[in-house]
Amino acid sequence: MNENQLSKRLATVGDLIPRGSRLADIGSDHAYLPVALMLENKLSFAVAGEVVEGPYQSAKTQVSKSNLTDKIIVRLANGLDAIEPEDQIDVISICGMGGTLIRDILEAGRKKNRLTGKERLVLQPNIGEPTLRRWLMANDYSIVDETIVEENRKLYEIIVAEKTEQSVSYTDQELLFGPVLIKKQGPVFTKKWQRELKQRKTVLAQLAKASGEHIEKQVKLQQDQQLIEEVLANGCER
Repeated sequence: MNENQLSKRLATVGDLIPRGSRLADIGSDHAYLPVALMLENKLSFAVAGEVVEGPYQSAKTQVSKSNLTDKIIVRLANGLDAIEPEDQIDVISICGMGGTLIRDILEAGRKKNRLTGKERLVLQPNIGEPTLRRWLMANDYSIVDETIVEENRKLYEIIVAEKTEQSVSYTDQELLFGPVLIKKQGPVFTKKWQRELKQRKTVLAQLAKASGEHIEKQVKLQQDQQLIEEVLANGCER
């Protein structure tokens, strides 16, 4: 992957960022996303945030090599500390991390007023999507779009959320599958949840052979299994 050719996963993230945005890409991975979008004239300004020195230097090199130092600022900072008020950021992207870590970054940013509520959030967790959706719901973010992509045999969900003035409520089913994805479904969605169902059945079989210390985990897995089977059955009936 280079600045001119994004991976399918990051290209899909880019498609969900409105033209003319002022983007903060947190955990920017060589600044591939902001550089590619800037070269497409899709962004008006961008911040690439990195918390580790090595990736920070790589991002700076990428931006400099692309002659974009006047349009993309690379900052060494923890999470949303990379954002300054004068940046006037209106989109925040956080990709390629666990859902729990993304949640923690957003929560820390909220407490420090780095997250103002005016930004569109474009989030791509590798795992732990329900945890992230639960935080969005608790903080009155409406999930306005979702998509799921397959890349190198891995399946990635992308969640787009915007702050609302009303309270937001999602069911357990919507938190697990995604309120938008469960309506869209499609082949990649089905593939993911067939895989997830198989994994849960395997774990349940292992727990059944173990001592009775995992009752709570078994109950949760059984509940998930039932939800997955219902959704897959409904999808087949469409």
